[in-house]
Amino acid sequence: MSATITKFLFPRSRYYGTFSPENLVFNANLQEFSYRISIICALETGGKISSQDAYSQVAELWQQLKQSKQNLKPQT
Repeated sequence: MSATITKFLFPRSRYYGTFSPENLVFNANLQEFSYRISIICALETGGKISSQDAYSQVAELWQQLKQSKQNLKPQT
């Protein structure tokens, strides 16, 4: 797959917050979450998956994002 197609299909935005490795990783996870949610919404809108199936997938992704945030908290 060419770089242009990859950038179009998997867009990434710059990170503008306070730099820390945890923040950078969480930002990447958040962008992936957003991308996957948009795909699920498009599939549900297009009638390819049911509303209940879409809801279940979104709920699962949300739990994964919450878990990633918990795992990235600095250890004190």
